[in-house]
Amino acid sequence: MKAKTYNIIRYGAKTLAVLPLFIVAFLFTACSDEPDTSNYYTFKGEMMSTYLKTHEQFSDYAAIVDRAGLMDLLSAYGHYTCFAPTNDAIQAYLKSRGMNSVSDLSDADCDTIARTHLVENMFATSEMNDGTLTTANMNKRFIEITHDFDNDSNGVVRLNRAANIIFTLQDDSVENGIMQPIDGVLTSSSRMLPNVLKDNPRISLFYKALQDTHLEDSLYAYIDESYDHTQYPRIKYTSHVNQETATAPDEKKSGFTAFVPTDSILRLKYGITTMEQLYQKACEIYDATYPEDVDKPYHCFDSLTNRKNPLNRLIAYHILDRDVIGWNLLTPRNDIGISTTQMNPVDWYETMLPHTMLKFERLTVVRYAGNSELGQRYVNRRYDDDYQITGAKVSQTVENGVENTALNGRYFYVDDLLAFSEQTRDIVDGVRIRMDLSTIFPEMMTMNIRQNGDPSHNDPAYDETAKYGRNYYFPDGYLKNVKVNGDFIYRRPRNYYDSYEGDEFNMFGNYDITFKIPPVPYEGDWQIRMGYAQEPTRGIAQIYFDGVPQGIPLDMTVALNDPSILGSDWVSNYAGMTQEQLARDQKALKNKGYYRGAAGGYRINGEGHPTGYSDRTVFATQTQTFRIVLCTVHIDPNKDHFLRFRSVSTKMGNNNEFMLDYLELVPKSVYGVTDEGEIDQSYYGKGLAGARCPCPAPCILLRLGRPL
Repeated sequence: MKAKTYNIIRYGAKTLAVLPLFIVAFLFTACSDEPDTSNYYTFKGEMMSTYLKTHEQFSDYAAIVDRAGLMDLLSAYGHYTCFAPTNDAIQAYLKSRGMNSVSDLSDADCDTIARTHLVENMFATSEMNDGTLTTANMNKRFIEITHDFDNDSNGVVRLNRAANIIFTLQDDSVENGIMQPIDGVLTSSSRMLPNVLKDNPRISLFYKALQDTHLEDSLYAYIDESYDHTQYPRIKYTSHVNQETATAPDEKKSGFTAFVPTDSILRLKYGITTMEQLYQKACEIYDATYPEDVDKPYHCFDSLTNRKNPLNRLIAYHILDRDVIGWNLLTPRNDIGISTTQMNPVDWYETMLPHTMLKFERLTVVRYAGNSELGQRYVNRRYDDDYQITGAKVSQTVENGVENTALNGRYFYVDDLLAFSEQTRDIVDGVRIRMDLSTIFPEMMTMNIRQNGDPSHNDPAYDETAKYGRNYYFPDGYLKNVKVNGDFIYRRPRNYYDSYEGDEFNMFGNYDITFKIPPVPYEGDWQIRMGYAQEPTRGIAQIYFDGVPQGIPLDMTVALNDPSILGSDWVSNYAGMTQEQLARDQKALKNKGYYRGAAGGYRINGEGHPTGYSDRTVFATQTQTFRIVLCTVHIDPNKDHFLRFRSVSTKMGNNNEFMLDYLELVPKSVYGVTDEGEIDQSYYGKGLAGARCPCPAPCILLRLGRPL
């Protein structure tokens, strides 16, 4: 297909489209790939406003909505979910506040209550997985979902651990959305994260350490008032042949996520009950990780505010500089492009301890489950043929009646201390680190941009609505540690994109972008790889590491079966290759600076493909989806390092398109283990291609490629 001429147009906002025409009924069991037509709803011809006015059990909430001035909104076409509290729920809430009736509420109270229970998206109970809803309510807060049992052992869907969806009334559909009646009133904290942490007596020691280190002071940031989204109108663009729109974020917020061991965990596992004992534990860990600091003046209990103090380091490592809005979002939301039966979904995030990351893993592969629980999230886990490090389990929620969300973040319980120990640095982090680019920038998660929308729907040409999610672009200065010339566009996930996790970043024309790479755990030679999909509309970019050009420019129009790479030696039947063929294939690619696409990654084939939506194409079998070695460099782990991509193509527009999907940071112990290069096994834990230390027991120094 002939590439379309690149054209970028800016314009103002337009009207929303009409909602989808069906909702799937509630099921506690897993859904099949094909919809069950018996669970489709037939609409009754009434709007959400009419529903509230004509059902007496919601008259109090209807009055609140009316006073908030939102009844007209619910009378128009749209796609909403209304978590409508019953009159009994409203009356209990009023009583808790010392009020007698709705008339005692202020107009501001009514506005807050009404918006808290309205979500501008449609959610059947079958779509409410544990974690948080993927769309915020109209107060821009996220509703937490848990599945539990009531006193009669009936399954319930619980919201914010405060209200249950009323089973007999659930999933009641109207023309502009779906009603989900609930038996309680939802509230949201208007406080900052330190204040919420302070109120939980079960984590008093962690909070005291947060205070004494003054790390608490860093956790009050929220809104950047200098950012004005009205300066950045929506844009039209063409990526490859897809005509789409992108919008700048509405706000620029800071957010934080803390992972907190309870006082009981510290006491039972380590006998820690005092700050002095916690400090000694920090010294035990970090004196080994940072031996150069042992004799420094700040290495003492009286210098806890110094950022290199052991306790300061310990607490900082428990905090992310982003708001991960739900337990379910610690790892990829959609699992697009990840074969979860063959590999555990893994994400890495920087912590507030400089130049360190936490590794989050959702356990899906039975082979390496050990004693851990399938479906749960773990921190700093490595469990394979060589190591059995279980890491710390992240609790889905906290106790009922305990608040763990704030305006600018949230916290989760973990069942162990988190530490950037020698074991974490050398073993857990000493592997191929693969990161979707959307996880590198904190704003992507704080603003709920990452993996937003419905991946089963593509955008109509130059679609102006947010019906299935939005594509975003980021003005220069919006993203932390990013310098960009041109429109840096995030394309939301689609099932049938040749993209890891279904999403990607694009730039066009005369682009130039520089961003900080994630930190590596230890000093040494590291290979930096980039995953992307080749297309004829893509151009040529020069790569720089810390300002130094790296090799010849990258030509994104060249596929693996090009004569300059494998040519006629290309083999598409990757799964049927013998070990000898795999080794020969890997060596030939490695000599050219290439690797096949992730073996555990795939795309869902869509409309127009002979196999349709029911089949998947594994990235490793395709000529156009692969990884290229950007550079092999010696990296100091205590410094920031930057990648730059600059267009050097004579083509313009979408004939000079840049695409960035994911990065890999690969230590020499992995990329240099054999002449052939490591085989990208699809199951977790085999990044070293089964390479073994010759010692009877695994030798860390040899596995890391370090001098003995």
